[in-house]
Amino acid sequence: MSENVEETGAFIAIDKPYRWSSTDVVRKVKVLMRQYYGLKKLKVGHSGTLDPLATGVLIICLGRKATRMVDELQSHRKTYVTEVQFGATTASFDLEKEVDQEYPWEHITKEMVEEVLQGFIGEQDQIPPIYSAKSVDGQRAYNIARRGDEVELKPCKITIWNARLLSIDLPIAKVELECSKGTYIRSFGRDIGERLGSGSHLISLRRTATGPFIATNCISLEKFEENIAEHRNKGDFPTYKAQ
Repeated sequence: MSENVEETGAFIAIDKPYRWSSTDVVRKVKVLMRQYYGLKKLKVGHSGTLDPLATGVLIICLGRKATRMVDELQSHRKTYVTEVQFGATTASFDLEKEVDQEYPWEHITKEMVEEVLQGFIGEQDQIPPIYSAKSVDGQRAYNIARRGDEVELKPCKITIWNARLLSIDLPIAKVELECSKGTYIRSFGRDIGERLGSGSHLISLRRTATGPFIATNCISLEKFEENIAEHRNKGDFPTYKAQ
């Protein structure tokens, strides 16, 4: 890696591991850059939060020039692959919380799912999950929800450009979504069940692309650490110079 990465900036395309928060990944990269390169004050950020139970593309920005591009990177279209299970809901809209209510799902067919998915395409209002990082009167919504207090979140404008059924083995459907910044796939997981006359929640979520960055070109945290430990003077790991 360039010795002046603090000035030139660089991007690392990380495949975020399951149950790691985006902040956990940033913290780990900071520790590694300090440990192997002695960069104690390096600015490190990321291009858009991924839920702890999600995996996939997380762009880590190193240095001033790269971190100044965070807003631009966050504005890129994002693609996700998710598995939605019909017939039950959870408070978090995914597997973070236990099932709180069950619903009939036997009436749902593949054709119904495909038709309903087309109704999600376009600009729309979406209500974020109460277990989210949305700010409510200066507090994170998830902190309020975890205290057991009422959380009321306002709908946000989002756009979904593509919603495609990849496979189905009821009560589980695997769906690919291409969407805008600010889209909560967990909210989609809630909404599709409601539109099908049932309940639903996510059982898996993977971000497969953020703009030009795709999951198949990402590097695991383990491999990233191996590379910089072995070749810290060469920097032969996936980085993208800030333009």
